[in-house]
Amino acid sequence: MIAYPTEFCFGLGCDPLNQNAVRRILDLKHRPWDQGLIVVADHPQRLRGLVDMTDPDQAAAPLASWPGPHTWLLPARAGVPSWLRGRHATVAVRVSAHPLVQRLCRDSGMALVSTSTNRSGRPPLRNGIGVLLEFTDKIDCILDERVGNASEPSTITDAISGRAVRS
Repeated sequence: MIAYPTEFCFGLGCDPLNQNAVRRILDLKHRPWDQGLIVVADHPQRLRGLVDMTDPDQAAAPLASWPGPHTWLLPARAGVPSWLRGRHATVAVRVSAHPLVQRLCRDSGMALVSTSTNRSGRPPLRNGIGVLLEFTDKIDCILDERVGNASEPSTITDAISGRAVRS
């Protein structure tokens, strides 16, 4: 489990298919599993194992908005675990424009869980020292670089209905 800067705040991340790591994040945040988590990548191709982007009408808006602070709910592929998608038939995915996030995904060869580094109900942390003070030794690695210039969290939009979930 790592903490790293994103466009708006520090994110907690791990291999999205590692159940133990995902559960550690959920426990640390005091977050229920059924909400699901955001997965971030450096390129849309990296998300193809998790979400179905074969419908050109559903994929057009997400692809046009990436890279950037735009999260989309896309249909989950068969076999995507419930600890990642929660109670939903979709997975929340984003292609980040943050250079460190892009490098992490490229170098690891995978997409990463990306949820704000804060306990449920508390404001997101925007610097490495804040993460260290809040979570002491509970995170394996803190990559202390600057967050991006976004003034608020990413938007979340349902790609099927076009409905804004978080704007």
